[in-house]
Amino acid sequence: MQPQQFQWKVVVFVLFYATTFYSQNDTKKSLPNIVWIVSEDNSKHYMKLFDENGVATPNIEKLVEHGLLFTHAFSNAAVCSVARSTIISGSYAPRTGTQYHRRNKLVPMPTDLKMFPAYLRDAGYYTTNNSKEDYNFIKDSGVWDDSSKTATWRNRKNGQPFFHVFNIETTHESSLHYTKEEMESLATITSQNKNTIQPNHPKTKIFEFANAYYRDKHVEMDKQVGKVVSQLKEDGLLESTFIFYYGDHGGVLPGSKGYVYETGLHVPMVVYVPEKYRDFTPFQIGGTVDGFVSFIDLAPTVLNLAGVTIPKQLDGKPFLGKVITKKEIESRNTTYGYADRFDEKYDMVRSVRVGKYKYIRSYQPFNFDGLTNNYRYKQVAYQEWEALYEAGELIAIQKQFFKPRKAEMLFDVEADPFETKDLSSEASYKKILSELRNKLIVWEKGMPDLSFYPEFYLIKNAFDNPVAFGQAHKKQIKDYRTTANWMLLDYKKAAPKIKEGLQSKDPWKRYWSIIVCSSFADKAKSFIPEIKMIEKNDTELINKVRAAEFLGLIKVKNPSKVMLDALYATKDATEGLLILNSITLLNSFDYGFDFEIEPTKIQAIVQQDKLVQERLNYLKKKR
Repeated sequence: MQPQQFQWKVVVFVLFYATTFYSQNDTKKSLPNIVWIVSEDNSKHYMKLFDENGVATPNIEKLVEHGLLFTHAFSNAAVCSVARSTIISGSYAPRTGTQYHRRNKLVPMPTDLKMFPAYLRDAGYYTTNNSKEDYNFIKDSGVWDDSSKTATWRNRKNGQPFFHVFNIETTHESSLHYTKEEMESLATITSQNKNTIQPNHPKTKIFEFANAYYRDKHVEMDKQVGKVVSQLKEDGLLESTFIFYYGDHGGVLPGSKGYVYETGLHVPMVVYVPEKYRDFTPFQIGGTVDGFVSFIDLAPTVLNLAGVTIPKQLDGKPFLGKVITKKEIESRNTTYGYADRFDEKYDMVRSVRVGKYKYIRSYQPFNFDGLTNNYRYKQVAYQEWEALYEAGELIAIQKQFFKPRKAEMLFDVEADPFETKDLSSEASYKKILSELRNKLIVWEKGMPDLSFYPEFYLIKNAFDNPVAFGQAHKKQIKDYRTTANWMLLDYKKAAPKIKEGLQSKDPWKRYWSIIVCSSFADKAKSFIPEIKMIEKNDTELINKVRAAEFLGLIKVKNPSKVMLDALYATKDATEGLLILNSITLLNSFDYGFDFEIEPTKIQAIVQQDKLVQERLNYLKKKR
């Protein structure tokens, strides 16, 4: 056969195959369309579909009639950029270097892994996003056909399958950024006396209003969901399109967004299943799915629905599509959560929920939940909560938001949905506590969790390839995690280890040893001489600051000079931000140390950073 004859035969075959495929489009199964309708900043607690204390959302409820209600759907992060980075990559953020919000440096996708819509495009899908991205990754050009406020599936080629994301901002945190004066002129549709205020919130007019107004926003959001569904119906696409509705992480009433509590992670999720694809799920249409699904599972699920090979690097597993069994989905009972930096506020918290039990591990428990974050505190309700604490007008359960946490906590979230009763010290829960603690350790080890290094160090040394850095430094990360877990030991057992750690040649082992001392607080007073030596002589500025922080927390020495000297000395804005977190902590009501910051002494590159400016402005107002 001549080469030209062979080429023509190939062309004829391809055309015949394509014609056959698209003719089957009408009679048999073609590739399904997939639409995500994503509402911002709302946990499942405010919708009647999921919680009796919620409001009716008839358009979302109607999707369930022809689909599935997921009772245990979870974001892995309680803030948008980290949650969305988890979704777009199908990977845990502390493994990929995308765990900080807002990012100080974009990181590349893991080697040989694309943002998942790129695989859909390769398979012939038209991919559109309307319009929020907010990824902590460097984005390549092959992800979306259109990502804009005008993006729509209607611009695809005739017969082309599509993946479309529609983002709804109505329930976003900023919707509660009204002033007290503005609040007086606002009305609510939802009765302000109807909804139960969660037990750790003060029961005041301001909190009653916020609860009602926020629920009104859910009603408004539901109408927007209905609009998108109507457009699909108008285009004759309902019988060929999977429609996912979910919240992009938890809610925004105080103590939700930014925290790994259920109100920060447990999201509403509903999936409409078109008639011709009902064999893509083993569950009865109109029913509920109680197995756990997390944001790491969204990418592999969409790829599986589209018949695309799922990359091995993904951390999640599909929950819809071919070869999905009811038994396997129902057996899923575990989800992990993480919280690191939120704007200018630092923390490091990890969580694991198994069934009804939730384990929360605070690696810097002295960084109390209510430590000021400017964006959070634009809410009048946050402002009032803090003011009532300072005035001594809160009951014990409401005060806890402004007190140091325990290093580990355990909750029965079915009996105690707002995580107010810590079970970690109760003898009858000792076995469960140990099991969940070990499960979390195994997960952290498997990633490995990059946050055992300070962020500024990661930016300089790891963020050109975070995953490779993590693999190359697994041994060191394991050592730092082991060091951090000394705070879980009885102090007498921990003390010899701490002494050795404070004298280590490894600066990050010293770093964690100091933090362990701070977590033990007064119990660790015997290490004051060693800590003072670190405060004076350590080669790392941040270790001097951590040493001063310990001495300030136990109120044996004013930390201001050491901390301010470090702030003036650093030439790294991210390190400066971490130093300012300690300054803000020790300036807060329960410590009350005064810091007379001289901005002209701060290095220009540090002072120009937007988040540094947020902290400096706050501290200036406090004086």
